Amino acid sequence: MSGHLPHVLRLAAGERDERTNRHLAYLLAWVAGALNSVGFVAVGFYTSHMTGIVATVADQLVLGGTHLVLFGLVALVAFVLGAMACAHQFNWARRRHRRDRFALVLFVEAVLILIVGALAEEVTWVHREWLIVATLGFVMGQQNALITKVSDATIRTTHITGMVTDIGIELGKMTYLKRAGDPDPVRGDLRKLLMLSTLVALFFVGGVLGALGYLAVGFPVLLVPAVLLLAVAVPPLVGGRLPVGDHVP
Repeated sequence: MSGHLPHVLRLAAGERDERTNRHLAYLLAWVAGALNSVGFVAVGFYTSHMTGIVATVADQLVLGGTHLVLFGLVALVAFVLGAMACAHQFNWARRRHRRDRFALVLFVEAVLILIVGALAEEVTWVHREWLIVATLGFVMGQQNALITKVSDATIRTTHITGMVTDIGIELGKMTYLKRAGDPDPVRGDLRKLLMLSTLVALFFVGGVLGALGYLAVGFPVLLVPAVLLLAVAVPPLVGGRLPVGDHVP
C-alpha cells in the first residue's frame, strides 16, 4: 500500500532509502526546534539539550539551585524513558513483522504533542511546568531514538553540537590544501555537508517559528507539528502488517 502513496506520506513507511531517511530527519529536526523553543519560552527550560541539562544539574548542585537540579533530572529521565519507549515500540512491531514500526513511534509522539498543545493552557496545577518538561523531554527522546534506528545512527535531530562538529569536519576536509599527485587526497563530502547544514537550519527555523507561535497563541501552536506528524504516521499504520514470509527491512 505504502508504495502508492505520495513521497511525503511515506516518510514513516517500512520501506526505507537514503532519501526517505533524510527527508524524515528534516521534518523531525524542524519539529525538535519548535518543541525545544516552546518549552523554553513557556517554562524557561530547554528539553532537547541533554549536554546542557547535565551541565545545569552539575552546576546547580554546587550553587544550591535545588529547583533547577530537579527540573534537569526530570528532563533527563524523561528523555531516557522516551528513547526506551521507542525501542519497546519498535521491537514490538518488528517481532510482529509490521511495516509500521517507524510510524507507530511517530504516532505516539504526535498524540503526546497534540495533548500538550490542546490541554496545557487548561491545566491549572501550579507546578504544571513539570508535566510540560517531562512530556516534551519524553518526546525528544522518542524521536531522537527513532531517527537513530532509521538511519543506523548516522543522523540525529536534536544533537546540534554533533551536527555542527561534523559540519566543521567536512569544511576542514574541503579546505585542506591538496598536493598534486597525492595518491590519497583529502576530500570533503558536499552531500553530507548540505544535509547537516539543512538539519541545523531547520532546527533553527523550527525554534523561531515555535517561539513566535507560542507568543501569539500559546500552547496551541504545538497542534501544527502534531498534525504534520500525524499526516506522516497514519498512512503506514493502515495495513501495517506484512504478509507471512515477507522480508522485514
